[in-house]
Amino acid sequence: MSLQLDPAAQDLLFREARTANTFTDEPVTDEQMRAVHDLIKYGPTAFNQSPLRIVLVRTPRARARLLAHMAEGNQAKTAMAPLVAILATDHEFHQELPKLAPFAPDAKDTHFAERPVREQAAALNGALQAAYFLIGIRAAGLAAGPMTGYDAHGLRKEFLDDDHAPLMVVNIGRPGPDAWFPRLPRLAYDEVVTTA
Repeated sequence: MSLQLDPAAQDLLFREARTANTFTDEPVTDEQMRAVHDLIKYGPTAFNQSPLRIVLVRTPRARARLLAHMAEGNQAKTAMAPLVAILATDHEFHQELPKLAPFAPDAKDTHFAERPVREQAAALNGALQAAYFLIGIRAAGLAAGPMTGYDAHGLRKEFLDDDHAPLMVVNIGRPGPDAWFPRLPRLAYDEVVTTA
């Protein structure tokens, strides 16, 4: 076999995993979310910059504030999810680089001194970390429902600040009985991969 990961784990993380649209009412605990973070924090980013920031929306008041900024088609499922996470990028991630990248002691000032450079780097590396987050949710035996249908300006004003930009909102929980839409097709290897 070409893959070292156990076939059951492959199914859990990829083949059987789907975007969930409904969830049971079983809570998602802080311990589960800590376990997810303790796994995904090892995913690589350039200069180990780790720009992803996560806001867990738990209280009814915070949920109501969030729903006001979600697209109409995403409101009902977001209202019913046991937990919702706002994934955002920190454009001031470079402040942590002396701790995160001791191998490049001047990277904070030489590579990332300019805000547009940081915003571009955070967008790419934050998206990588968001993907790790989704895999981590699956590794915890949970399902994720990532969404980009929201008012980004409103979400930023309500939950973040000018130094943080929303990437996606993710509903999290155990999938409900009608959680899945039919599996959509994927491109085959020869449609994606070329050799130079």
